Amino acid sequence: MRYLKLNYLLSGLGLLLMAASASAQTDTPKYNHLDAFGPITWPVTGDGTRSASGKPGQHYWQNRADYLIKASLNETPQDTTITGEVTITYTNNSPDELDHLWLQLDQNLFKPGSRGAATTPIDGDRFDVRGFSKGGYHIESVAVTYKGDTYATTPVITDARMQVRLNKPMGAKGEKIQVKINYSFAIPFYGADRMGRKKFKAGYVYEIAEWYPRMCVYDDVEGWNTLPYMGLGEFYCEYGDFDYYITAPANMTVVGSGDLQNVSQVLSDVQQKRYDEMRKSDKTVAIITADEVGQAATHPFKGNLTWHYKMENTRDIAWGASTAFIWDGAKVNLPSGRKCIAMSAYPAESSGSNSWGRSTEYLKASMEIYSAKYFEYPWNSAVNVSGVALGMEYPGAIFCLSNLKNGDLFGDVTHEIGHNWFPMIVGSNERKYMWMGEGFNTFINEYSTEKFNNGEYFNSKGRPANGIVKFMTTAKDPLMVAPEAMGLNDYGQYYNKTAVGLDILRNVVLGADRFDYAFNQYIKHWAFKHPLPYDFFRAMNDASGEDLNWFFKPWFFTTDKVDQAVESVKYVKDNPANGALITLVNKEKLAMPVDLKVTQTNGKTEILHLPVNVWQREGTWTFIYPSTATIQSLEIDPDHQLPDVERRNNVWPAK
Repeated sequence: MRYLKLNYLLSGLGLLLMAASASAQTDTPKYNHLDAFGPITWPVTGDGTRSASGKPGQHYWQNRADYLIKASLNETPQDTTITGEVTITYTNNSPDELDHLWLQLDQNLFKPGSRGAATTPIDGDRFDVRGFSKGGYHIESVAVTYKGDTYATTPVITDARMQVRLNKPMGAKGEKIQVKINYSFAIPFYGADRMGRKKFKAGYVYEIAEWYPRMCVYDDVEGWNTLPYMGLGEFYCEYGDFDYYITAPANMTVVGSGDLQNVSQVLSDVQQKRYDEMRKSDKTVAIITADEVGQAATHPFKGNLTWHYKMENTRDIAWGASTAFIWDGAKVNLPSGRKCIAMSAYPAESSGSNSWGRSTEYLKASMEIYSAKYFEYPWNSAVNVSGVALGMEYPGAIFCLSNLKNGDLFGDVTHEIGHNWFPMIVGSNERKYMWMGEGFNTFINEYSTEKFNNGEYFNSKGRPANGIVKFMTTAKDPLMVAPEAMGLNDYGQYYNKTAVGLDILRNVVLGADRFDYAFNQYIKHWAFKHPLPYDFFRAMNDASGEDLNWFFKPWFFTTDKVDQAVESVKYVKDNPANGALITLVNKEKLAMPVDLKVTQTNGKTEILHLPVNVWQREGTWTFIYPSTATIQSLEIDPDHQLPDVERRNNVWPAK
């Protein structure tokens, strides 16, 4: 989903904890140490599917869905439709027999009577799905093949879900069943910011996603996951192999997730040479130039043309098609030495060195940065399509808005391709836990922005914690609330509050080395699997060697706030040379470490780092600072790494 701008300030912290003693709590009416430090036991699953260390357990299982899709894009003056046939081979690796199957029908969001349409506010929002009278799937037929028996069945369709009731239960532990569905739908102009069509001078650009019936996830936690698609909440998908064919008018270019299988059948001789050159070049190479768009020689084929793509071990696919595409690409260099490609497809209106002319550069660099830092990009290609979607992500394919330029385009590209790590590689449930996708991705985006082209778009003075004070003071719902229940003015906290939380863990609590190791362990163990929030919490505790439950519980499950204050300064025997008694107060419910900048009148300045443990027993803490001169000033959190809701009391003496 579209990135929300967030800048980070990465600071080294001086560590100096002085001998301390507790004083009586004086004025902390909201703080209760048991809220953060009381007993916490995260939920566990039975049968050893998930371990106490936050890893998949000895008996972890996961079902699989492989897809063969043959679809056609039918462009007419009245409407443009997709007609398709999908054959799903579903493998039940669970220990349970299945009496029925559940599938997602995401296009049904665009039916006028859908739940998403019914719950769109009267003044709309960026996920407005109203007003498309032709929206939704037309399911022509459904057939099931199981153990050699093939039969037609009438599905039960409920909003954006479809139940297929089986003639006999599907067996467990590796049994396979095949479901074949014929379907069609009209392409919406604005597909809830996730897909759609937009007209340019040289023709429509179609960004096609949520374009085939796909399996719901059956997992070890909730069985069938059937939360309806209503617009804001995104997706939860099984992994499998995709083999798909797109038939479109022969004057169109079709780009999509995965590897193009029939290059020689869909590209001209000149384009084939450029395509081969692109695969070997670190610089962007044009496959179709701006001057060639619309020329007969660019698409020398007649009638319709079928483009064949494959993608392995992925949870979804998407594609774009247009007569208007400029198409370019470059080689991506991965840490293992393996090579893949980054490409961009965009109309002339998006071109230019300050806009989409650099899209491939942005995409390539982001893929290389994330691969080196977190987990190597596992597929062979990625493509960025310019069109109506403000920003949307799919494995190997992303959609970005056509008129973005410079840093705005880089930010969108690095965010959308970043989603290929969260949740495309680490396959969390976006429909239920949006922060595990958007927030983790927003966090890694700052790293790519800092690294790209020596920080071309990086704001080194950014203080992201300041940007979430609004959420900390006004948000009504915690991060663990599902997207469809989150206030539309508050869902930005899925991005920014989550990312700032990870910043705090990395920069204030654990330090870069311990955090990065634990975070990468989480990614490694849950790649191509389905982690829960509790798996993340356990994984971070285990690999960092720190009990971070005091942070996870309030940050994700509450709307508690941070307000640290300096209460007083006194001197031992009224003499600064004997040391200063500094009293701090935790006024709000969130406990955090304390970074305290101390400046003495003799010019000496230092930053003390007090661990969060000073708040374990109560909300007031007094300690002795070995001053040698009068203290001129104190400031809590001088680098503004915490979203403190009242900064005036961070400073002593008060201003």
